[in-house]
Amino acid sequence: MPILGRMLTITQDLYDRIVAHARADHPDEACGVVAGPAGSGRPERFIPMLNAARSPTFYEFDSADLLKLYREMDDRDEEPVVIYHSHTATEAYPSRTDISYANEPGAHYVLVSTADTDGEGPFQFRSFRIVDGQVTEEDVSVVPAH
Repeated sequence: MPILGRMLTITQDLYDRIVAHARADHPDEACGVVAGPAGSGRPERFIPMLNAARSPTFYEFDSADLLKLYREMDDRDEEPVVIYHSHTATEAYPSRTDISYANEPGAHYVLVSTADTDGEGPFQFRSFRIVDGQVTEEDVSVVPAH
């Protein structure tokens, strides 16, 4: 159950772009980042990444791409607000591997499942905080683009 006060607020445009990326890369897992101004908690700049693993069950950022991204965010005074990836055959919940790789305690970890695991349509979009191996689901508020 999401904890009160824990919420990801994301624009409809960013939400749609994350879902579109997940669907486009299916059956492989998609992954990417949404950067925002440092300290703001506002996801603003959509950065789709390549799944270097090219796998339907695992995602991995290319280390050179990731280094370039972090340097770019640093130059722009940004930070990763959302780190997203898709699950293609399971529900949108962090796997043990996802949890072990989560090293941004301030980020929202968004999972999109392109598998219809709950009978509620073609995808799930869920957000989590992952801190020291602890997973906490949070509410997602989709707002019109400003």
